[in-house]
Amino acid sequence: MLNTLFLQAQSGGGSQMLILFAVFIAFMYFMMIRPQMKKQKLEKKFQESLKVGSRVVTTSGLHARIAQIQEDGVVLETLSGKLKFEKAAISREFTANRFPNNTEENASERKDKKEK
Repeated sequence: MLNTLFLQAQSGGGSQMLILFAVFIAFMYFMMIRPQMKKQKLEKKFQESLKVGSRVVTTSGLHARIAQIQEDGVVLETLSGKLKFEKAAISREFTANRFPNNTEENASERKDKKEK
C-alpha cells in the first residue's frame, strides 16, 4: 500500500491521496474512537459511584440490590440469594432505564429540567 502511495506521489497525484487519507483517519477518530472512549469514561464513573443498597441491572438482565462492594467485584442480593459479580457486569444503560431515580447522571438531568 505504501508503494502505491509513493508511486502516485511521483506522478503528482500523491498529495491529494495523502490529504484524503488524513481526512479519512480524522473522520474515523471523531465518529468511532472518540465516542467509544467517552462511553468507557461514563461506565467507569458509574462503576465507581456504586453504593451499597443501590438497585442495579447486570448486562445479562439480572435485577438485584448491591449487598457488598469489594475490590474485585460486588455481591448482589436477589430474591434467590447472594451472587458475586464483576463491577463491569453492571450495566449503566440498563440500570438507568429500569431505575431512573438511582443514577447520579439522571438526577442531574432532572435538576436541569426543573430549572428551565
